[in-house]
Amino acid sequence: MPQRFANIWFRHLITDWVVTERPELTGEPFVLAAPERGRMIVKAASPKAIESGIDMGMVVADARALYPALEVIDDQPDKAKELLIALAEWCIRYTPVVSIDLPDGLMLDITGCAHLWAGERAYLKDMIVRLRQKGYYVSAAISDTVGSAWAVAHYGHDKRIVQPNRISDALLPLSPAALRLEMAVVERMHKLGFYQIRNFINMPRSVLRRRFGQQLLDRVDQAFGHAIEVIEPIKPAVPYQERLPCMEPIVTATGIQIALRRLLETLCRRLVKEGKGLRTAVFKGFRVDGKIIQIDIVTNRGSFHVGHLFKLFELKISTMEPALGIELFLLEAPVTEDVNAVQEKLWNTNAGQDNVNLIELLDRVAGKAGIKTIHRYLPDEHYWPERSVKIAGSLLEKPETTWRIDRPRPITLLANPQLIDVSAPLPDYPPLLFRYKGVVHYVKRADGPERIEREWWLEQGMHRDYYCVEDPEGARFWIFRLGHYDKTGSKWFIHGFFA
Repeated sequence: MPQRFANIWFRHLITDWVVTERPELTGEPFVLAAPERGRMIVKAASPKAIESGIDMGMVVADARALYPALEVIDDQPDKAKELLIALAEWCIRYTPVVSIDLPDGLMLDITGCAHLWAGERAYLKDMIVRLRQKGYYVSAAISDTVGSAWAVAHYGHDKRIVQPNRISDALLPLSPAALRLEMAVVERMHKLGFYQIRNFINMPRSVLRRRFGQQLLDRVDQAFGHAIEVIEPIKPAVPYQERLPCMEPIVTATGIQIALRRLLETLCRRLVKEGKGLRTAVFKGFRVDGKIIQIDIVTNRGSFHVGHLFKLFELKISTMEPALGIELFLLEAPVTEDVNAVQEKLWNTNAGQDNVNLIELLDRVAGKAGIKTIHRYLPDEHYWPERSVKIAGSLLEKPETTWRIDRPRPITLLANPQLIDVSAPLPDYPPLLFRYKGVVHYVKRADGPERIEREWWLEQGMHRDYYCVEDPEGARFWIFRLGHYDKTGSKWFIHGFFA
């Protein structure tokens, strides 16, 4: 698929934003200014001010001489970048790859996206209309390369869409400035009579390099597609992503469900072809008012089963508030994993059906209570109790070692042992009683000690002498003394509870 790029040029980015904040300035001449070398310099001017002969770089005193009633507003140096980032995030509804083009533009990689709007013309029109509704006067263009899209957006006049493989026809009549050259280079070219790109494009490269520098050749190569120009998106693109624009805004839960199922079917078909299953998925709705609403799910193993995934999302659809309507739906699978042939058969045969039912049950529980409420533990090759277990990455992960069964181990192991108060401890014997969380437990039965040495290759410290003790009520605890017995008082801890 040939690459296609769109460039959006905000002709009056800062002043358009000021008007959205202060509607009373609509159609009025005003400028944004900042001090520079002891003078107030115009940094941005409204369209009305520009018509009066006021432009960037002019001294404010001279500007007021041209228009005495001119309103001057303090400039915010970082505001342009802040606005572009916000607008770029808004444009993600059109493509996942959007980058800012300082000082006043955005660059979009729209490869494979325009067909969702029934073609590039409708795609570009929708983009321009909506941005103008937000208060921004923009010029935009689509072409095969970043450089040519920028050139046509800024200097293309009425032509906005460059057909594939027709870059030369679009660029040759344009000014050299359309190649994003420094103004000093453009002025030298104009002095030599190079008012259009066609005037010099066929000259020997060595001559152009000698007269105008390497930058000219680099920009020519980028614009005409002879050199690759990479854009840096504000957000990394998700490799598995599907979009569904709506002819009319969706305001009902039924409409949201239909859109979700259609996106799931499209995404899962692709996952099946590539032998993948999703572990996390995000369903987003881009509302008419510009806000983005979303719900997400997590599975215990890679899945491409549409029915199961839809049920997980269905539990949360009621939380999506469409307000005035949702105009675009987006389904992303940011985390996927390989799914082998055995896993694929599980969805369609009775073999392993119990495992499938368990996994689906866990997914539904996680959807209601949260994925952090479910854990699966595997044994780990460590003597130290805290390190002897680890959390499994999925239900299909196999243990690398076996559980230790030669010694009793509590069913509940505290992540961090807790200090307890003991009474009358003796060497090689447990205490007669201990206090834990304000409750006194008398020791009726005990077994031990079991000495567990600290793993010296990982850390230094004292050993532990563990005892299994039981109180008169039948509650059983796993307690230990840290280090050797000391008449002056050793520290005792509780580390777990038996069933």
